[in-house]
Amino acid sequence: MTSLQSRHALESKALDHLWLHSNDLEWNELVDGGLRVFVEGRGSTLIDVNGKQYIDGLAGLFVVAIGHGRTEIGEAMAAQAGKLAYTAASNAANPAAIALAEKISSLTPGDLDRVFLCSGGSEAVESAMKIAKQVQVMRGFAKRYKIIARRGSYHGTTFGAASLTGSASEKYFGPFMPGVSKVPNPNHYRNDFGLEGEAGDIMCARFVEQEILTQGPENVAAVIGEPISAANGTHIPTPTYWKMLREICDRYGVLLIMDEVITGWGRTGKVFAAEHFGVVPDIMTMAKGLSSGYAPAAAVAVRSSIFDDFRPDGNALAHLITFGGHAVAAAAALKNIEIMERENLIERSAEMGSYLFELAQGLQSHPTVGDVRGGKGLLCAIDFVKDKTTREAWGTSHPFIRKMALRTQEEGLVTRVWDVLHLAPPFVLTRGEAEQAIDIIDRCLTEVESEFADEIS
Repeated sequence: MTSLQSRHALESKALDHLWLHSNDLEWNELVDGGLRVFVEGRGSTLIDVNGKQYIDGLAGLFVVAIGHGRTEIGEAMAAQAGKLAYTAASNAANPAAIALAEKISSLTPGDLDRVFLCSGGSEAVESAMKIAKQVQVMRGFAKRYKIIARRGSYHGTTFGAASLTGSASEKYFGPFMPGVSKVPNPNHYRNDFGLEGEAGDIMCARFVEQEILTQGPENVAAVIGEPISAANGTHIPTPTYWKMLREICDRYGVLLIMDEVITGWGRTGKVFAAEHFGVVPDIMTMAKGLSSGYAPAAAVAVRSSIFDDFRPDGNALAHLITFGGHAVAAAAALKNIEIMERENLIERSAEMGSYLFELAQGLQSHPTVGDVRGGKGLLCAIDFVKDKTTREAWGTSHPFIRKMALRTQEEGLVTRVWDVLHLAPPFVLTRGEAEQAIDIIDRCLTEVESEFADEIS
């Protein structure tokens, strides 16, 4: 057990020197006990510096698919580092990177069999955009530079990826990259067109076509979207939506990019979420579950017909990533995939996802739970509202939401609470842990609802 003095020293050093990445807590909330310093993980459990255990309800950040504490991945990384840790990805390769590219291409749908390795999801999205723009120029369409994205989606935080995402950060970093336009995202709870289910999805797809026509097909390089957008609240489109997008893009010579950074590698109960919809994109991004976070690893998979256009120039993409194809990261990803396959963890994601979704639906008895979405693997969302009739959201900065974020963590559940509470635990989650997670949310809701009863309709 870490001494009290050592615990306080670690927390103090973190607050004094470590610039935490984006978080849901304000500085005073971190100082007053909101900061958690985790020192160990086992399966779906995280242990902080004080010895307290938590259910990792978000797999880190939709990342740790196979669970924490897999020592065999560390051993594989050490073995690779002892032989060869790094080679430049330009005009050179290493056996681990080659094996990873081969493995990815064997599992991606259709003819997505050429793999560009990166070290993070934002890098993968940046690379996908550049591939799409460059191939359009190489095909003789020099004006095709525009990208159509969807409102509410998330594609990363590097400048180009953030331009596709759009967010409050635009007030600090804007104007963002030119040539990006946004269209409605499928939403089965607050649809932009006031429609339900497939009818709303069809309108969202038609809006994409209208945006292509508005921008001019001769100016549009690609359309990008997550198969299922966690950032937008885990609304699961009908297959019709994605099939329409595929047909629309083909009709106008626009490339279709599926961002599987979150949904890829089993999160939705399939290796890739695209499989649920029977659609093969032109370009697919992936990260997170590719290595389960044991090393920074990401990739872009492209169709053969796209890569073939690069061959005359020696396959040169006017873009590179210093740590793309890093041998140690590739070894970690390969061992991660091996574990997934050996333990049938993607099938387990589908099974446990159904059970977690079934349990979460019981929360709809609460006056503040407007909708519960999920059922495709371990990806679930609980939509908080002030009023079930009007579906009015609280707003992410409302004290109700902030109190729920703090209370669930204090009770032993690490998750993310915006207007939607996200659940995406590791695939090794047990039935008992799923029940415990929902029980924590249930108890915290009861407590916090009593404090804000006057605002609840």
